[in-house]
Amino acid sequence: MRFNSSIGLFGKARRLLPGGVSSPVRAISPCPFYTARAKGPYLWDADGNRFIDHCLAYGPMILGHRHPAVEAAVEKQLEKGWLYGTPSEIEIQMAERIAGHYPSMQMMRFVSTGAEATMAALRVARGATGRNKIIKIEGGFHGAHDSVLVKAGSGATTLGIPDSRGVPVDTAKNTLQVPFNDPEALEKTLSSFPEEIACLIIEPVLGNIGPVLPQEGYLKSVRDLTKENDVLLIFDEVITGFRLGLGGAQELYGVTPDLTTLGKIIGGGFPIGVFGGRRDLMEQVAPSGGIYQAGTFNGSPVSLAAGMATLDILEGDSTLEKLNRASDEMRESLKEMVEDLDLGYSVVGIASLFKVFFGPEPHNYSEALKCDKAGYLEFFHRMLRKGVFITPSQFETDFISTAHSREVLEATLEAFRSCLKS
Repeated sequence: MRFNSSIGLFGKARRLLPGGVSSPVRAISPCPFYTARAKGPYLWDADGNRFIDHCLAYGPMILGHRHPAVEAAVEKQLEKGWLYGTPSEIEIQMAERIAGHYPSMQMMRFVSTGAEATMAALRVARGATGRNKIIKIEGGFHGAHDSVLVKAGSGATTLGIPDSRGVPVDTAKNTLQVPFNDPEALEKTLSSFPEEIACLIIEPVLGNIGPVLPQEGYLKSVRDLTKENDVLLIFDEVITGFRLGLGGAQELYGVTPDLTTLGKIIGGGFPIGVFGGRRDLMEQVAPSGGIYQAGTFNGSPVSLAAGMATLDILEGDSTLEKLNRASDEMRESLKEMVEDLDLGYSVVGIASLFKVFFGPEPHNYSEALKCDKAGYLEFFHRMLRKGVFITPSQFETDFISTAHSREVLEATLEAFRSCLKS
């Protein structure tokens, strides 16, 4: 493969954009490829190279790229207008559908990104309780805002910058951290700060450091401990929402949070975020209450139209069951491959999430950091030259979509087989 056009574009970008990119996770060393178009399970770059896409924009594209039903819904909405600055009926329609799948979300608000959703959910928790401290999970990523850029996953871990400069010390001191899958550490932290902690925010499956799966009973223990200590529980389901099942992780694991954040899939590939939860909490959000949140693009009709079309497909004809079954088969093939080669690697995933860890299966942030990051990056480049685009970081989740046919997945597995052998 040749990357001459991408190299040239990157040279221009580095003069105009920090690091030459618009988000750190796109800073592929030594040079990212520049996508020219996408369709189904494929991306084509500026040099005409075609890649099977298992990054899928880091999660939103569960139907693959340019699904005709989503495209048609967006075109239909564009004919009506794409931004109003007023309420529109589609907000109500989408809220009803989400509440039907997530009973814990009795009321909700649409925002523009998952980061906005988590930022607002934390504000609701603090405003409703009158407390300043929050707990986050080590390696959990909830967007690039001040309160949660402490031992964060995603690009922060990849770049070795778990804490960001520019975050005030007074802000960081109010963010407590506990390891994932460690209820004893959570209990100790809760008891150490009685009546000071507003909430615990947690990815029920750590999607930005893996995926790292919850051990049996862990999420139930989290729910019990937060209730016992009068601390609100926020499930960040920006990645897991509508992917682990229509009702997300809270339905799969049978745990009901006080507040939930959604994003990615629910926008059908367009910018969106949602935060919602118990009615008594959400009624405190302005204009009905004193917790302020606002946004020009809140409830974007184009994003909601794309999300509605995506839900139409996910809700019908056992779509998620078929997708998850294909993912199960793929992970089993990868596990057999890794075992046959005796590499000491592990294959982890759930539903349509998967990852090959270059080390034993991690159960928390510190264990994930022991994986061979440099070796994984070399492997990523080998896969790319084979025409398969997996996430460029050991600390990001890979995905499959409904557009990944059996033939496409076989091609992916053949690339894995060849590159792991080398």
